[in-house]
Amino acid sequence: MDNSTQNAENSVKKKGRVRSIIIWMWVTFVVLVAAVFFFFFLTYNGVIGYMPPVEELKNPQDRFASVVYSADGEELGRYFADTGNRVYAEFDDISQHVIDALVATEDSRFEEHSGIDVKALGRVAVKTLLMNQKNAGGGSTLTQQLAKQLYSPTSHGLMQRALQKPIEWMIAIKLERYYSKEEIIKMYLNQFDFLYNAVGIKSAAHVYFGKEPKDLTIEEAAMLVGMVKNPSYFNPVRKPERVRERRNVVLEQMYKNDMITKAELDSLKQLPLKLDFHKVDHKEGPAPYFREELRRILRAKKPERSDYRGWEAQKFVDDSIAWATNPLFGWIEKNPKPDGTKYDIYTDGLKIYTTIDSRMQKYAEDAVVQHLSKTLQPSFFREKKGVKGAPYTTNREELSSAQLESIMQRSMKQSDRYITMKRAGHSEAEIKAAFNTPVEMKVFSYAGPVDTVMTPMDSIIYQKHFLRAGFMSMDPVTGHVKAYVGGPNFSFFQYDMVSTGRRQIGSTIKPFLYTYAMEEGFTPCDEMLNDQPTIYDEVGRPWQPRNAGKARVGEMVDLRWALTNSNNWISARLMSQLSPATLVRNMHNFGITNHLDPVIALCLGPCDVSVKEMVTAYSAFANKGMRVDPVFVTAIADSNGNIITEFAPNHTEVISTEAYYKILSMLLNVVDGGTGNRLRRAPYNLTAQMGGKTGTTNSNSDGWFMGFTPQLVSGVWVGGEERYIHFNGMAMGQGASMALPIYGLYISKVYADPTLPYNQDVKFEFPSDLDLCFKEYYGEYTEEPDSAEESIEGVFD
Repeated sequence: MDNSTQNAENSVKKKGRVRSIIIWMWVTFVVLVAAVFFFFFLTYNGVIGYMPPVEELKNPQDRFASVVYSADGEELGRYFADTGNRVYAEFDDISQHVIDALVATEDSRFEEHSGIDVKALGRVAVKTLLMNQKNAGGGSTLTQQLAKQLYSPTSHGLMQRALQKPIEWMIAIKLERYYSKEEIIKMYLNQFDFLYNAVGIKSAAHVYFGKEPKDLTIEEAAMLVGMVKNPSYFNPVRKPERVRERRNVVLEQMYKNDMITKAELDSLKQLPLKLDFHKVDHKEGPAPYFREELRRILRAKKPERSDYRGWEAQKFVDDSIAWATNPLFGWIEKNPKPDGTKYDIYTDGLKIYTTIDSRMQKYAEDAVVQHLSKTLQPSFFREKKGVKGAPYTTNREELSSAQLESIMQRSMKQSDRYITMKRAGHSEAEIKAAFNTPVEMKVFSYAGPVDTVMTPMDSIIYQKHFLRAGFMSMDPVTGHVKAYVGGPNFSFFQYDMVSTGRRQIGSTIKPFLYTYAMEEGFTPCDEMLNDQPTIYDEVGRPWQPRNAGKARVGEMVDLRWALTNSNNWISARLMSQLSPATLVRNMHNFGITNHLDPVIALCLGPCDVSVKEMVTAYSAFANKGMRVDPVFVTAIADSNGNIITEFAPNHTEVISTEAYYKILSMLLNVVDGGTGNRLRRAPYNLTAQMGGKTGTTNSNSDGWFMGFTPQLVSGVWVGGEERYIHFNGMAMGQGASMALPIYGLYISKVYADPTLPYNQDVKFEFPSDLDLCFKEYYGEYTEEPDSAEESIEGVFD
């Protein structure tokens, strides 16, 4: 065989081998393509990996925080779970600047692809994988990122993340089938976590800039979109310069995509990072005590006696009454969804429309802090400085050393530190040692939290030096609660002194007694001897009540004068002619649910009552004898704004017409010429027609003021954490000094606000044919109230 023939055969064989290689390459390619296609087919149909059902893809289970709104449309706060503070925003509610920045930075071909950007994937494959260029950008589309947010769990390792990617691609394709581009952007922006409980663009706009997402400027939108790359790394609160640089990168991307001009780019890049940061926390924001009480009410269960401890017997009674009479109490349990499941205030995005007025709430909070921080607390500190056992009384007849030690031990055992250490298995000796070892901590002051070093036991004593307060203001006709302050600072003093706390009410009980007397035929003009009486109680013991005032002793005085000046002796004489048991029934009818002992001394107010109960009761004096129960919420809507439940006021007639005008005229006189007369003087100089009543309990432990006009009824309590913490003297310790100024500051601010519907010209209407001795006695008495303040103390022989 010659060489030419051999070469020809070799050429044929070589071509055959090449053809075989090509065929096998094609076969391999086709098989790989088929395998990839089959893999994605199986993934798309949920055979490999997790593919959400079509129903879930069409209706993703979004978890949104519920928003609490004030009556004037302001946001008071939100209820959200650990999943975050997400509040729903419609596409039209989002600034176009946010949309432009997001598309320009994260997915410039968003409008062109159907879930997967093939060009971007090719760029990543070539530049990142083959050429090892780290700045080649990513290949994920916005739709893929949304799929990751909705359905991908946190990955652990490169392999797990690699397996998640194709699943996200298939989910992205399905999402593009079911949703428009606008809906995908809206869902993405509603899902993203911007840190600091700012989940979703609406929350982020509020947290970082204090505004709605539709009002975000170009540079603000660019900053938020810049965080999308890595919110922890690009944290505007901790790393403002780093975030500013990232914001400018976003602005450059917007310029490259013709969304802003070169002049705008150059100008905007020079701007500093300006935040209006609002940390979202259940303890922050307006009306925190109200929001916490509202949360408790909404989520309350049907009361079962076995669920309450022995000392919670009264709470069981209160909750049982509320369950039966208040449609808001236990609303979650009473109002299931159409499918029978229960609403969740943390995830269902409810809209809760309250009766609180944000302006009046601020005035109330400011009044409490102003009076406590500027007047009472400095005086209290001065009085207790250097006193052994402070802030507790030094009177050992009132508080023995053993009682004080017991109180301190109980306070220690109720602290979070003790409970945590006990659960961790520490012994009592170890815990006691820890409580007497100095540690770094943050404590309260009116100038702001203070970082210091002290022992936990000393910190307990320090916190007890601060006086507490409770304030509530309500419309006496509608029952709408306009302001609610449960204490001086919710972050440090979370015990609510409006609804939860109950304290002795002193002489604020007297209007109930005098109303009872008017119902029994007494008149404001009836006279009694103003001298210390000796009255025998139900077991035959003689009782001689004490009286702080010395005016007109030994004279005959009328009932109007006695109530105006809060005279204890006349109240006791009046009670001796009436029935304590009937007074108890009447007070329950006024809305006081706590247990009341039907004893003679009840007329001086030794019973424990909450501020909320007292405001409820006093609403009858401002509304023609009709008591109205407090209304916290007017309506609750679902996440789409559909009203689920509306709430109406509940009225109860508690005073007859004739008795009503008698007692009203007497209570007006308390402010015009009696213990509430400070309101007519500087710094308040109030001219509005108003009634009221001061109250002070034994040893100045509790200071009260109840005030009402035709438009508002309000109640104030001030005192220590325990009744053994109090002022030594009545100059600062009486209700006219402790509580009345808070009401005066609040109502003055309300009347000074022209945007509120309250003015000092509104008056009570009296029938012209009623004979109340009104002209003869109204406004006659001008005795200095400080010297006529009351005490509930009595003497048993």
